[in-house]
Amino acid sequence: MSERWRAVARAENGPGYAAAYAERFSAIAREGGSVHGEADFLAALRPPPARVLDAGCGTGRVAVRLAELGYDVAGVDADADMLAVARAEAPALAWDHVDLADAAALGRAMDAAGLGTGVDVVLLAGNVVPLADEGSLDALAAACGDAVVPGGLLVAGFGLDDEHLPEGCPVTPLADWDAACAAAGLTLAERFAGWDLATRLGASVAPEGYVVAVHTREAA
Repeated sequence: MSERWRAVARAENGPGYAAAYAERFSAIAREGGSVHGEADFLAALRPPPARVLDAGCGTGRVAVRLAELGYDVAGVDADADMLAVARAEAPALAWDHVDLADAAALGRAMDAAGLGTGVDVVLLAGNVVPLADEGSLDALAAACGDAVVPGGLLVAGFGLDDEHLPEGCPVTPLADWDAACAAAGLTLAERFAGWDLATRLGASVAPEGYVVAVHTREAA
């Protein structure tokens, strides 16, 4: 599930892409920029304490911040190089090398991290959805949906056009993601135009450029 991501990342930054990715956000933070939009979004939408699985956690930026805010969080990713950076940055947190489309593997990772059989939020940030390998979208939604407890959320933020995606990453139509989530038993709750609750989109507004889609597993 990470072959597309690795091809895109290596084309942009070479074999040292993981360190380059982490440094890009570190540089923004050093210059006074905000790098915690995703964590701030979750804190407003589902405040701590809550159990969060950062699926596609990369170098750990979001998971580390969520832990600082008081969430019980674990990070999983299919890229061992990215995870190595995360482990070096925050060795006390739970990190696991997992195919995000493998429901059984996600379950084992959550159990090993002490999150139980389900979490309150599964977060898919960093264009995880369009970077999923071809043909894996339904399995990705199903596996991540299975990790959500009744009443919990699956939150996915991703670009919808070339301008908002890394070079070489194909566009995944929003309708395809919605259909995959529906097939996984999830219901669309809300959509936003970015990682800011102020960008909430009405039911009749079609997202352009970027979307944060919030799906929920209905309570029993």
